[in-house]
Amino acid sequence: MQLKKSKWLLMIGAFTFLLFGAMYIHLMSGAFAMTTPEVLKTLLRIESTEQFDLVIFDFRLPRIITAALVGMGLAMAGVVLQGITKNALADPGIIGINAGAGCAIVIFMFFFQVELINVEINSILKILIVPLFGFVGGAIAAAIILAISYKQGRMDMQKLILTGIAINTGFSAITLLWSLKMDEGDYQAAAIWMNGSIYNSNWYFVCAMLPWLLILGIYIYRKSYLLDYFQLEEETITSLGISLEKEKIKLLLASVGLVSACVSVSGSIGFIGLMAPHIARQLVGIHHRYMMPVSLFIGAILLVFSDYIAKTVFSPVELSVGIVVSLVGIPYFLYLLVKSKG
Repeated sequence: MQLKKSKWLLMIGAFTFLLFGAMYIHLMSGAFAMTTPEVLKTLLRIESTEQFDLVIFDFRLPRIITAALVGMGLAMAGVVLQGITKNALADPGIIGINAGAGCAIVIFMFFFQVELINVEINSILKILIVPLFGFVGGAIAAAIILAISYKQGRMDMQKLILTGIAINTGFSAITLLWSLKMDEGDYQAAAIWMNGSIYNSNWYFVCAMLPWLLILGIYIYRKSYLLDYFQLEEETITSLGISLEKEKIKLLLASVGLVSACVSVSGSIGFIGLMAPHIARQLVGIHHRYMMPVSLFIGAILLVFSDYIAKTVFSPVELSVGIVVSLVGIPYFLYLLVKSKG
């Protein structure tokens, strides 16, 4: 066990290095050129200028931190959903939670006239309460999925996945209908946001999602041992004195909160919650206490690096980061689907 833990700590160290490396590459790239000494002096407040402060602290650093936090949140939600359903293909985007949260937020944008890609001072309070609306939408999607997938007092996991896919399609259609009611400027903003975009992130976005990630993340990690038990037969779990269905619902609602906080600042970004847990599981096994932190690092690295690609490949034009993630995630999903059939 000691050897396993030492290998795990070494892996955490390696992923920490990779994450900071991805963040450094992202921080240094852009139309405004900066050298490493200039960046370090600005970050350490040794010798800073107004221009460097603006580029680093107002534009690049909030965007990078938002990408890392969103990647971690989606990855943790993916771990929970895959653990609950015992299905490696489960993902917040695929089973409809992203779509439910996104639909509620688009309706919020329509009624309260707030653009999540162009934040003004008078919309700061609105930005901070957006995750609440996202949670309501995600919770409604989860409630519908649970109501349909319950069979004789237990969750039918096969039905849960299929229902989630249908809910995803339904909420996406409703979101499109509401966005078409907007005027041209608001529609463009909503369309960019719905495809997954963090290019205009700021510190208010970070403040809006950070409490959700900290509180729910700590709760989920403390309950991670249950995800190990969930891999057993239901009769065995019940014999251990675990209230199976109640614990599943609690963890599901916690994952809905994580997804809602992420969607509120980044729009709908799929496949991070699918890829990160699966890669982590291949590296460290199914013990969730060890697998979950590795999954968080992988999710953060995937999204930071994807956002870097979105920013630089077609510069000065930027892609939506959700598109970049999908270009990798769709082939990976098909690979997992073929592998599971095999």
